[in-house]
Amino acid sequence: MAAAAVCRRLGKLGFGNNNASTIRRGFSSAHSHGFPLDRNLLNPVRGCRGNSDLVKETGNHVFLVDTLALARRLEARGLPLDQAEAITAVITEVLNDSLENVAQSVVSKTEMEKNEMIQETNLCKFKSEIQSKQEHHFSLLQREAEKMENVIDKTTEKMQHEIDKVNAGQRLDWNLEKGRIRDELTQQKADTTHLENKLDRETHALRAQLEAAKYDVTKYFVATSFSLCAVGLAVVRIFL
Repeated sequence: MAAAAVCRRLGKLGFGNNNASTIRRGFSSAHSHGFPLDRNLLNPVRGCRGNSDLVKETGNHVFLVDTLALARRLEARGLPLDQAEAITAVITEVLNDSLENVAQSVVSKTEMEKNEMIQETNLCKFKSEIQSKQEHHFSLLQREAEKMENVIDKTTEKMQHEIDKVNAGQRLDWNLEKGRIRDELTQQKADTTHLENKLDRETHALRAQLEAAKYDVTKYFVATSFSLCAVGLAVVRIFL
């Protein structure tokens, strides 16, 4: 891909097909010998001599290329000096663009730490929100439980009052029924005693009547007997 990008850049600069083929072969040869990923080509120059001024600075990233060594290697491969310098410039630009894209796509340590701090802050906020919501829901549930407990207590008291009321009514009805039955039994006992007394009086009266009738019968029988005896004596006297 780097070779294709270099060839396209050279085509825009006005190199012909033959030169492009030569450049492609030179680039492939340079790539096979370590270009552009060779450490001799890409290095953070710290007071190094012989480096070109083809440096591209983007943001906080600076990418340096040893263009002099690269141009000499291309010239050693048979390319003219002007073409070698042009190829070196194009390779430098492509490498700088590639490294810039990589640098833009890679997150820095500071940004990672910042994102981590943001995530930790969000996580802490989320935990606090969850905890507050749990406490809120727990308090709501506790209040609802207390309300339900109060309702249950009131319902229990009401039911107990109704049960006591029903029991009191039943006891009153039972006591009234017992009193009524007791009164009926007393009345029946009084009636029975009255009937027994009446039966005794009637029995005594019948006995008295029987005794009187018996006396009358005996009296009539004795009188009849005396009368018959008198008549018999009279008849006997007549016949004698």
